Amino acid sequence: MITKNILFLSFYFEPDLCAGSFRNSPLLAEVSKQLGDKGKITVITTKPNRYSSFKEEALSFEEKENYTVHRIQLPSHQSGMKDQIFAFKAYYQAVKNLVKNEKYDLVYASSSRLFTAYLGYTIAKKQNIPLYLDIRDIFVDTMSDVLHQGIVKKIALPVLKKVEKKVFSYATHINLISEGFKGYFDKYETTFSYFPNGIDDVFLENKADQTKVNDKKVITYAGNIGQGQGLHKIIPKAAKELGDSYVFQIIGDGGAKQELIEEVENLGLSNVVFMKPVRRNELIDIYNHSDYLFIHLNDFEAFEKVLPSKIFELATFKKPIIAGVGGFAYSFMKENVANIILFKPCDVDDMVRQMNEYVYRLEERNEFKNKFKRTQVNQKMAETILQYLK
Repeated sequence: MITKNILFLSFYFEPDLCAGSFRNSPLLAEVSKQLGDKGKITVITTKPNRYSSFKEEALSFEEKENYTVHRIQLPSHQSGMKDQIFAFKAYYQAVKNLVKNEKYDLVYASSSRLFTAYLGYTIAKKQNIPLYLDIRDIFVDTMSDVLHQGIVKKIALPVLKKVEKKVFSYATHINLISEGFKGYFDKYETTFSYFPNGIDDVFLENKADQTKVNDKKVITYAGNIGQGQGLHKIIPKAAKELGDSYVFQIIGDGGAKQELIEEVENLGLSNVVFMKPVRRNELIDIYNHSDYLFIHLNDFEAFEKVLPSKIFELATFKKPIIAGVGGFAYSFMKENVANIILFKPCDVDDMVRQMNEYVYRLEERNEFKNKFKRTQVNQKMAETILQYLK
């Protein structure tokens, strides 16, 4: 029997702490399970690098029954744009070196910043094989909002658009993590699927969600603290308006953390506390002892299309969710998630008004949990990946 070879590219992978890792690690396990002895999978990823303040040891090479994992050591970085470019360059060069004498039948690439998609494209095109893309963000759209007007934007955007067109035009299949991306991709003639993020078993198995309300109401945010989240635009002013009966607990790291800390200090706030990134089991315990769970996106036009993975983990708890999101994410939460305080991104007055009007309650979201189990999403997605093996 001729075995098939799959190249599986994901910049983030277990044991790293981020959406890309949480998505692709269990997906790989499902693809491996369905593939069985009919093929081999080569995973090329990186050693944990999402947060400079979180260090986790991981093997450079692992060999399992029908797949191997290569983890590339990247230069240390602080999540700034320049640092990320250097980090991806190191990953790109290492991947190219690892695959130069290999022959594959299919390339899978999961990408939020276009770069991993481009890397997958260069390999698939050279070998004239199918390319399956999992697109977690529209990078060009985001950069258009994030980059300030100037020479960098004038040079970078046209180049990125050309790269994007090449990559997406070649792809055999594109999975869009948010149905909000549909309109943007209408111009590409390929096949599409819309498998979103899902809920991991570690959240579904949590039975310790406490019902006791704290003396001071604890609002917890955990995740990246970057320009994309825009926490510096909402949390300091909201904390000041809500007063000392509320405490904002911020867990994570990222490029805009210092900006958030400075804004908190400028306002002389004592009800905003910071913690470094923690492992998922620790995070679940923190969520269990919080009163509200918080999610927020900056008011960039590009974010009207996205569906944050954070929604899926927060909705497994009984706690009310405070969500500053717009566009597709707003519609998705309104339709699928009960017991939410939903406000326009960066609108402090809207958030504070709704918080003051809200009557506190806990509510199970069983229908949501049953509908979006990660295992179910991955089973179906893995089937679509494997159908492209020639």
